[in-house]
Amino acid sequence: MVKVRKVGARGTTSYVKDEGPAKWAGDAFKEEQKKRLEKIPKGKIMHLGRGVRTIKAKDLPEPRPRPSTEGMTRITGRGTASRKSRNKGNKKD
Repeated sequence: MVKVRKVGARGTTSYVKDEGPAKWAGDAFKEEQKKRLEKIPKGKIMHLGRGVRTIKAKDLPEPRPRPSTEGMTRITGRGTASRKSRNKGNKKD
């Protein structure tokens, strides 16, 4: 746990809070997403894409690991330069 100083109420209040690792990106988010999907009843209908699509919870795909793009060419600098990608992706054991 890390002590973090937070500011609230339009900058007039500050307080210290114990914070753990953020779970909104990467592998931690994928695990959090799986836990949330397990809690939803399988027959529940969910609305997606501004409410114009519907899908049952059992038909939602499983979160997948990010694929590797290592060695592919990545365009940079407003399209004027390029370099090789070093993204190894997320590997599942």
